[in-house]
Amino acid sequence: MDEDFKLIKEFQKGKQAAFKELVLKHKDKVRNLIYLTLGDVDYVDDIIQDVFISAFNNLLNFRFESKFSTWLYRVTINKCRDYLRKKKVRSIFTVLDEDYHHYSARMRAENMDVPGIVRKAIDKLPEKLRIPLLLRDIEGLSYKEIALKLECEVGTIKSRIFRGRESLKIILEPLQKELGY
Repeated sequence: MDEDFKLIKEFQKGKQAAFKELVLKHKDKVRNLIYLTLGDVDYVDDIIQDVFISAFNNLLNFRFESKFSTWLYRVTINKCRDYLRKKKVRSIFTVLDEDYHHYSARMRAENMDVPGIVRKAIDKLPEKLRIPLLLRDIEGLSYKEIALKLECEVGTIKSRIFRGRESLKIILEPLQKELGY
């Protein structure tokens, strides 16, 4: 039997040390894969930690249908994709105001809870606009992924996100006026 499979079976029976052995055996390969995929050394340690946390949380469901290294490779690539998706996510403020940096700096200078204000504004949106907007602008999902998740057409998702952003502008407009924007 494959050495990794033996360790997985031990882990599934409750032996935590078996997981540590798997980590020690595969961490360098995972680290190299992350670096080669992203070319960004700044977040390698964070992503490797996410990979092994995910592996730990899901290893009880490992089905022995593929090699552990193949399964771990898929987990690693998915975590890299998550990182890239989040890195590309646009700030809601960028959508709301082209002068975001000035606007945000002034709000911070006046001790305003910027994230709290945005959260409250988002909470005012109807669910059918709020959910797609959050999935796109916060979670970084593609329109297609959101459409699949919410079981509707991509065009519907695009429309709802557009309407959600426009509604946020209207909700936040009094605050912009109060700050002189």
